[in-house]
Amino acid sequence: MKETTLPANADAQSPAGADIRFIMDGANGNMIHSTVPPKQVNRATIHQTVSEFWYILEGHGEIWRRDGVSERITPLVAGTSIDIPVGTAFQYRNIGDVDLKFICISMPPWPGDQEARYLEGAWQASI
Repeated sequence: MKETTLPANADAQSPAGADIRFIMDGANGNMIHSTVPPKQVNRATIHQTVSEFWYILEGHGEIWRRDGVSERITPLVAGTSIDIPVGTAFQYRNIGDVDLKFICISMPPWPGDQEARYLEGAWQASI
């Protein structure tokens, strides 16, 4: 059994551009806390083997997702949950004046930054 607390500072930056703090890991997945500063537009990516669940804690953003069948932009506000199935193209941005913060659960565990492939998204990345 494990317990953790949220680190005070970011541990790394995601391939898309969010500051991340590692929270928990296990055989079937891992969990991070992500922060996107105001007005930042992250890089569009697609994952090769990992699916994700997100839960928005605070801030105001948008996520674009395209899976080959449909394409949509979803508002990201506190209380919203979204999924990113493996092979889904996605890009997200903070459209507010405060940090966008969310919990991200990856299944299986994140294998490393080579997992993400960059592509053209809905918006011009700012990082």
